[in-house]
Amino acid sequence: MSLGIVWVIVIAVVTLLAGVALGFFIARKYMMNYLKKNPPINEQMLRTLMMQMGQKPSQKKINQMMRAMNNQQQK
Repeated sequence: MSLGIVWVIVIAVVTLLAGVALGFFIARKYMMNYLKKNPPINEQMLRTLMMQMGQKPSQKKINQMMRAMNNQQQK
C-alpha cells in the first residue's frame, strides 16, 4: 500500500471518531436541557393535577396511575 492511502484511512478513522464523540456530547447536552425544561411526572405533580381537576387523590389511585404511566413509557 502506498503512503497516501494509509493517510486517507487514518484521517477517515480520526474524523469518524471525532464525529461520534461530538455527536454524543451534543445529544447529551440536548437531553439534559430537555429534561430540565420538561421534567418527568412524579407523584407530587400527579397529586396536584388531580386536585386541580376536582378529584381527591388517594395514595392507591396515585400509585395505580404512576404504574400505568410507567408501563406506557416502557412500551
